[in-house]
Amino acid sequence: MYSIRPIQSKDNAQIAHVIRQVSIEFGLAAESGFAVGDSILDQLYHVYNQTCSKYWVIVNENDQVVGGGGIAPLKGDPQTLEIQKMYFLPEIRQQGFAKKILHLAFEFAQEQKIHQIYLETTKSLWQAVKLYEKLGFIHLDKPMGNTGHSQACEIWMLKSI
Repeated sequence: MYSIRPIQSKDNAQIAHVIRQVSIEFGLAAESGFAVGDSILDQLYHVYNQTCSKYWVIVNENDQVVGGGGIAPLKGDPQTLEIQKMYFLPEIRQQGFAKKILHLAFEFAQEQKIHQIYLETTKSLWQAVKLYEKLGFIHLDKPMGNTGHSQACEIWMLKSI
């Protein structure tokens, strides 16, 4: 049995481990500019415990983190929130957790009176891209804001809410 809850300070090491493990699985190298290389990876609770930011984790019955995803202001565009660090261990994929976290993010954006949600991803995460498309994200021709992902993420998407 799994549940979704807001990140807690005690989750920092576990979610960082999940992100590193999934990044290795999909070949998302830190030196290429992917999230696994972010300096904030080991302190996500503190990063997302700020205005207009939220991060949710998926935990098993033993409160062990098996995935998560968040939303925060897009650097360079305060009127847009960005989906960030959505990573899930294989054991919980294809069970609707990504969709549930995205819906929580949509609700959060509406509460913040933000009407655009942006994300960046890569072709190797094609299953995620299909979900984003299904939930109303449209493809953009160029990136928005200043995410710092360089050329690592070649897919840019936006959703109006």
